[in-house]
Amino acid sequence: MSIENLKSSLRTVPDFPVKGILFWDVTTMFKNAECLRELEDILYELYKDKGITKVVGLESRGFVMGPALAIRLGAGFVMARKPGKLPADVLRETYDKEYGHDTIEIHQDAITPDDVVLIHDDLLATGGTVAAAARLVSQFGPAATYINFIIEIEELKGRDVLPAGIEVTSVIKV
Repeated sequence: MSIENLKSSLRTVPDFPVKGILFWDVTTMFKNAECLRELEDILYELYKDKGITKVVGLESRGFVMGPALAIRLGAGFVMARKPGKLPADVLRETYDKEYGHDTIEIHQDAITPDDVVLIHDDLLATGGTVAAAARLVSQFGPAATYINFIIEIEELKGRDVLPAGIEVTSVIKV
C-alpha cells in the first residue's frame, strides 16, 4: 500500500454539503481494512516519538482514526464536539468555515498543562475548524500541540490560518 493507493481509495462528491463544494470523502478509505491499517501505521510513525498524551478528534470523522491512534500511542482521546453533545462543563470556540458558522466544545477537564496534544481531523480545507480547535486547546495551556490531517486541499491554503509554531502534517495532499 502507498500514499497513492490511499489517495485512489478516496471518493469526491460534487456540491456536498452545498453547491460549489467538492467534498473529499474518507469513508471509502475507512471501509477498506487494508487502507485503514496502512493509515493507522502512517499516523503512528509520524507521532510515536512526540510524547503525545492526548489526541483531540474533531467531530465527526476525527472520531475514527483519533481513538485508534490514541490507543496505539498509549494516549487518551478527547472529543471536540458540536454544541450540546458533551454532558459536563465545556470550553467553546465559534468560527467561520467555508459554508457557514459553527462552534466546537471540549470538556473543561479534558486537557492539562502537562499534556502533549495532537489535534486530528480528516481534512484541511480553509482551516477554520482546526484553527478554532487549536485556539480551544491553547486555553488549556498544554506542554505542546501538533495538528494532523488525513487529507489537505493545498489550493485552499488552510495552513495560512493555523497558529504559528505548531507542527502540521497531512498524509495526503491534493
